[in-house]
Amino acid sequence: MIQVPRVLRRMAAPRPVACLLAVLLCALLPGIAAAAEPGISLGLPALTVKQASGGGQTYSLTLQVLLLMTALTLLPAIVLMMTAFTRIVIVLGILRQALGAGQTPPNQVLIGLALFMTFFVMAPTFERVNAEAIVPYSNGTIDTVTALDRAVVPLKAFMLDQTREADIATFVRIAGGQGFDKPTDVPLSILVPAFVTSELKTAFIIGFLIFIPFVIIDLVVASVLMSMGMMMLSPVLISLPFKLMLFVLVDGWSLVMGTLAGSFLR
Repeated sequence: MIQVPRVLRRMAAPRPVACLLAVLLCALLPGIAAAAEPGISLGLPALTVKQASGGGQTYSLTLQVLLLMTALTLLPAIVLMMTAFTRIVIVLGILRQALGAGQTPPNQVLIGLALFMTFFVMAPTFERVNAEAIVPYSNGTIDTVTALDRAVVPLKAFMLDQTREADIATFVRIAGGQGFDKPTDVPLSILVPAFVTSELKTAFIIGFLIFIPFVIIDLVVASVLMSMGMMMLSPVLISLPFKLMLFVLVDGWSLVMGTLAGSFLR
C-alpha cells in the first residue's frame, strides 16, 4: 500500500468552504447565462430607481432600507460631531475628575445623562427637522434628496450659533478657500470640524470654572495636614467628603445641568 504524504492528503481533501462556493457558483450560472443572452436582463429589485413626477428620483423600499442601515453606522459620529453631546460629556467627565470620586458616577451613567441632555438641548432642532423634512418625506411630497437637504438646514443653523468665527476662518484657510458671503454657505466639510473645535474649547472653559472650588478645598486640606505634621495621610482622602458635602449643599448637579443647557442659548 502506497503511503500518501500528509500534506498531499490535506490538499486533496475537500474543504467545506470550497464545496459551498462550488454549489453557489452552480446555482448562479443559469442566471448569469440568461443575463448574457440578448434581450434578457437580470433584474435586481433592490437597485430600482424611478423618475418621480416632479423631476426627482424615488428608490425602491429595499434600497431605502439598505441606505437606512448604512446611515445607522454613521449615527454615532453624527451624534458626537453635530450635536451638543461633545460639550456635555466632556464637562461631566471633568466634574467627576474634580470631585476625585474615582469611577463614581460610572461611565454608563455619565454617557446616559449626556445623551438625554443632548436630546433636551437639541429638541427644537429635531422638531424643525421633523416638520421640514421627515413629515413631508413620509407624506410623499418630497423626494429623498430634498428631504436630506432640508434636514441639514436646522443642524447647520445650530452649529453656526455655537461655532466661533475664528474657528471657521481657520479651517477655511486650511482648505485654501477665500471665505463665504453668508454663514449658511459654509459647507459641512468645514463647519463640522470648526464646530467640534469650538465645542472642545467651550467645554474646557466650563470645566476650568467647575474645577476651581474643588482645587481650593484640596489646597486648604493639604495645608492643614502639613501644619499638623500628618504628611503620611493622603489629602485626597480627607478632602473627598468635604467636596461631596459642598457639591450636595449647593445643589451642584442642578447648577451644572442648568449651566450646560444655558450655554447653548445665544
